[in-house]
Amino acid sequence: MADSTDKARMIAHCLTDAEFEGVPGFSSNKVRDAYQLPDRRRLLISTDRQSAFDHVLAAVPHKGQVLTQTARYWFDVTADVCPNHVLSYPDPNVVLVKDLDMLPLEMVVRGYLTGSTNTSPWPMYARGERVLYGHRFPEGMKKNQPLPEPVITPTTKSAQGGHDVPTTEAEILSTQLVTTEQWHEMARKSLALFARGQQVAAEKGLILVDTKYEFGLDENGVVVVADEIHTPDSSRFWIADSYEERFAAGEEPESLDKEFLRLWITSQCDPYTEPIPPIPDDTIIEFSDKYIALIERVTGQTFNRPDPALSVRARIREALAREFPEYF
Repeated sequence: MADSTDKARMIAHCLTDAEFEGVPGFSSNKVRDAYQLPDRRRLLISTDRQSAFDHVLAAVPHKGQVLTQTARYWFDVTADVCPNHVLSYPDPNVVLVKDLDMLPLEMVVRGYLTGSTNTSPWPMYARGERVLYGHRFPEGMKKNQPLPEPVITPTTKSAQGGHDVPTTEAEILSTQLVTTEQWHEMARKSLALFARGQQVAAEKGLILVDTKYEFGLDENGVVVVADEIHTPDSSRFWIADSYEERFAAGEEPESLDKEFLRLWITSQCDPYTEPIPPIPDDTIIEFSDKYIALIERVTGQTFNRPDPALSVRARIREALAREFPEYF
């Protein structure tokens, strides 16, 4: 087990930015840095930055590599369900993708009544609301209980730094935020991707609880899944073997996802009204271990941890220089 010095060193060596001079079209969001190339291609680089409750809070060792490689696995095993934006993987943290015309919705699919954020169904339900995102939820449900069937709880995508806003199918269709045809295709593909995800997760001893999908239109107007898919940042995964016992006892499920950090934060403060305290190194390393445990369980392969003596940023720069020498 790593001692406190090793943990601090691991955190200090995290990839916190991936801006490289000379590569065009740089932009940055909470987790990923991106480059808009001139030929309708984009580079997405997953850093180790960690966000929660709309704030970047820490850096988590190996997180960017886990996200990219987890999404790679799921893009591969769902390619027959829905086309995706991937072109190639120049580096374990980097994916080269088609530049899509993104559709302004996040398609959140939920199979269980759970969550800890203000836009999650459980806090709404606990406040007495029963019509959530246009769906009527039964009386008498408990936290972490399966829903009668998966539902889509869409949100409108926020501008940089803003909050996603809950919406409903009726509002989307009445405002034509997307066309009626696009909405139905996004809904169909979202539920199909979720069904495949639940099937594959179950084979790995996991429950895919909920997730979000983002879609865009390719050069032919086809609805394509983009961004990431079934990663621990965008999804909840529970350990199947212990779920029933822990649910019966009123305990939180064993999770391998971002909810671990959200629950730690809400145990320390109200993240919507109070400052979020610094996250201890032990908690960050435990969080990193959960992400690694998830990718190893999903893929059935040992996670290839980078050599701590080598700079991830330098490795990425070398990979980009090989792939795009015109910018270096």
